[in-house]
Amino acid sequence: MTENTLRSVTVERTATGHFTATNPRGGTISFGTGSADGGDNDFTPVELLLAALGGCTAVDVDVATARHSEPTEFTVTVTGNKVGDESGNRLTDLAVTFSVAFPDDEAGARARSILPRAVKVSHDKLCTVSRTVETGTPVTVTVEDA
Repeated sequence: MTENTLRSVTVERTATGHFTATNPRGGTISFGTGSADGGDNDFTPVELLLAALGGCTAVDVDVATARHSEPTEFTVTVTGNKVGDESGNRLTDLAVTFSVAFPDDEAGARARSILPRAVKVSHDKLCTVSRTVETGTPVTVTVEDA
């Protein structure tokens, strides 16, 4: 049996500046260009990238720590500065910050004690999203006849 390594989503235009991404299991998420007047609540592609960075590590950390204790707080904040220069648009100074609390009991103490290592292992080895961003994987873009 061969391992299926391919991951995919399909992005379809739903209106001007609005899109829906669908995964192979049928899950969807809407996104768009955003709105300067605040009337559009859709995530932008940049916000989706930030969510993927935080979400990937959050999943790993949650699995590792929740085995010991259910968190009383679990928030991940992801930030970056959008810049444009001679190289084009990109994000700089990406930062993923965890704010996690556990009950003040023995199980909570175990979860707290493994939290820093769980974050480090996820970032250094497990999180496909941050590992891909950090290694600078090339992206191939093509146009095919519709």
